[in-house]
Amino acid sequence: MQFCVFILTTSVSAQEEDAWVYLTDKIDVPNRIANPLLILTQKAIDRKAKHSVAIDSRDVPVNEAYITTLKGETGITVLAKSKWFNAVHVRGTETNINNLTALGFVDHVDFADNSLDAKRISNPKDKFEIENRRVVFNYGSTQNQVEMINADNLHVANYTGTGVTVAVIDAGFSNVNTMAPFSRLRNAGNLMGGYDFVDRTSNIYASTSSDHGVKVLSCMAGYVQNQFVGTAPDATYYLFRTEDAASENPVEESYWVEAAERADSLGVDIINTSLGYKGYDNSNYSHVSADLNGNTTYITKGANIAFDKGLMLVNSAGNAAFSGVNAPADAAGVFTIAAVDSNGDYAWFSSAGSVIQPTPKPDVAARGESTFVIGSNGVIVQNDGTSFSSPVMAGGIACLMQARPYMTNAEIMQLVRDSGSQSASHDFFIGYGIPDLQAAINMTLNMPMSIALEFKIFPNPVKNIMYVSFPDNIIRASISIYDVLGKQIMESIIRGENRIINLELLPRGVYIAKLKTDNQKTNTFKIIKE
Repeated sequence: MQFCVFILTTSVSAQEEDAWVYLTDKIDVPNRIANPLLILTQKAIDRKAKHSVAIDSRDVPVNEAYITTLKGETGITVLAKSKWFNAVHVRGTETNINNLTALGFVDHVDFADNSLDAKRISNPKDKFEIENRRVVFNYGSTQNQVEMINADNLHVANYTGTGVTVAVIDAGFSNVNTMAPFSRLRNAGNLMGGYDFVDRTSNIYASTSSDHGVKVLSCMAGYVQNQFVGTAPDATYYLFRTEDAASENPVEESYWVEAAERADSLGVDIINTSLGYKGYDNSNYSHVSADLNGNTTYITKGANIAFDKGLMLVNSAGNAAFSGVNAPADAAGVFTIAAVDSNGDYAWFSSAGSVIQPTPKPDVAARGESTFVIGSNGVIVQNDGTSFSSPVMAGGIACLMQARPYMTNAEIMQLVRDSGSQSASHDFFIGYGIPDLQAAINMTLNMPMSIALEFKIFPNPVKNIMYVSFPDNIIRASISIYDVLGKQIMESIIRGENRIINLELLPRGVYIAKLKTDNQKTNTFKIIKE
């Protein structure tokens, strides 16, 4: 597996470039694949097994010794890394980067400025220009945007995203850890923190450069009693910042791939990305329309790998109207969401697809015009943008995934398309139309299960409360928890609907949980207690 480094030129006078440095090999690959707990969480392993996704060399981390050597090379700054590509994103002068090819572990280098094509975009627009404009200050409810995709009926059936893990890859999440509209999420232990790949800090809430991520998260997880309910209020969330709102630079594509890899290793089920890439501040790095063919850009290739790994990728189509979808929304493995207004009509700014994409784009649509969102000040407002139709849909899909956990990412995508308002006549504006998620569930009632439902425990890592899921035909099960030395710490009996284990008194650490039914069927899990 090769790893890629992205080099970016911040100014012509500085003569600095960005590039991806692809590496030749990794260490201890057979042993790590044979012992996947060395490189993945149990939840990630379980998700891959459920969907018959192989654990392979792409799951093995980059050789850190190689990265250390690269950091020590003259004039080289390492900005990001990718285990999927076995590559590193670096910045330096063209000469210093080319000198890296003399290192024995460097396979090849790809510069971000790999063409001087005059067709490249020279004046990229602010991607948040439309979305940051307040349409109406209103304390109304989210009823229309939830009912439009029939997610409210899933909520009535108690499918609210419980047990489904969502990663939100975006621009900024300030105050999510303190503001009232996310208190329900925090109190339930469903806010798992995350990582800021731009500033390289685990304090995901520190950056105040943009509240775009806050608004996106609110569409799924926000809750204000009698005023606002997101489409998946009970899902579990990781937050990753990969977008530097102050500039447009291809290193953000590399940050995104890193975040997707982190999400995969944590066992995330769904990634929502309300970002897109085409034009950059340095026009030499911009993608031309022909690049948006589902296979060319770095982020799109990373998204296709993420899909292969079993992740459900939901992405905004973009706000470029007839200029077309951005990367990675062009990828076949990405579920691309267009925007409509409150009446279900095409929103004027929503990016249109074209015949150049390998699969019809966009896939479906949800409300993205005058969408109700919550900003970092805790105030409910209405904003425009496919950045909001995407999480509205992603939250609905989380509820659908809770209801049908045995379905693969590809099966979920096709099911939602088939439930669309124009499923028989796709167009390049709203795709297969506005989905009906209740109808999607009804379509599966007579379908055979492709994968038998087995035991699941979540969340993992766990703070205090752990949930246990198993097939409905099993009436009772016992769970025993052991420390790493094999000593039994606790035992509990699970019956009927009472499938909650309180681990509040358990010290932080690693434990083994063994679940056993009355018919002696057993499953074993590794638990990380935070």
